[in-house]
Amino acid sequence: MGILCKVSRGGYTESIHVAYAVAVDAKGAIIFSSGDPDYITFIRSSLKPFQASAALDAGAPESAGFSQEELALMCSSHNGEDIHVQTAKSMLNKLGLDLSAYECGKHPPYDRNARYQLLKDGIEWTALNNNCSGKHAGMLSLANKLGVDHKGYTNKEHPVQKKIFEKLTDLTGLNDFPTGIDGCSVPAPMLSLKTIAGLFQQLADGNDPSLATLFKAMTAHPHLVAGEKRFDTDFITAMKGRAVTKVGGEAIRGVSIQTENGETIGIAVKVLDGTQRAAPVATMAVLSHLNLLTKKESDALSGYTVSILSNHRKIEIGDITAEIQL
Repeated sequence: MGILCKVSRGGYTESIHVAYAVAVDAKGAIIFSSGDPDYITFIRSSLKPFQASAALDAGAPESAGFSQEELALMCSSHNGEDIHVQTAKSMLNKLGLDLSAYECGKHPPYDRNARYQLLKDGIEWTALNNNCSGKHAGMLSLANKLGVDHKGYTNKEHPVQKKIFEKLTDLTGLNDFPTGIDGCSVPAPMLSLKTIAGLFQQLADGNDPSLATLFKAMTAHPHLVAGEKRFDTDFITAMKGRAVTKVGGEAIRGVSIQTENGETIGIAVKVLDGTQRAAPVATMAVLSHLNLLTKKESDALSGYTVSILSNHRKIEIGDITAEIQL
């Protein structure tokens, strides 16, 4: 049936979000499933580490002189805080490009303080504030390395995207990917939850050199992966080098985890109605069910096990909890 994420008010259930989740081991075998493991969905921004790995395979970030921090930003859906903006700006500078090269569009920073500061200072947000600016800088580095015109690098037939889909074929064994267009204009493939979980298992196992490099970058710089008050950053920080997670639009999420006995597990979670507020509690329910967290890690992430809801006067009025249905 899936994971029931119950939204309660005054002790009564007001709404229910349903999530599907699947976990696979190093052999690709399903070790946990709630809901349909073959459910097909857009992977959205959870694809970012794997898109970035295509650039690393080509040696593009190395040629550009990108730092480990900049590699982490290539995998991020960041808040648009100053550290994120400055890191993306540094990447563009190293590529010898300016804002006009970006094809991701612009939106206000996710971070409220950053957004309000720009408004206060009368400064218009730019593509650098876009949560995908690091990913797009990585794609631009790949265009430079391939020696092709970067214009149109977001189009599916551009050499940059072809390299990315070749990498995705290598990692999944699939050749045909139904696609839509993501929020930042790049092709967004559809994959089964089992396939997404398999990708994240590979991100954890270290067998692919590029993915291993990105895993280390993400674990070393969790704040660059998301930012303040974000589950991705808080989870990676709490796990202290043995796991990463990557959110995507419409409440898709992947988790890569190295267990204490040396095994690697990949997890995919999808809230069916696309509501992000249910994704952390659903993810924590899976991790708890599989006993993948130590007590110290669980305690550090306890605020996500049950999500407390408050009204505009900061009065606690309810919560969101998750119940696994097998």
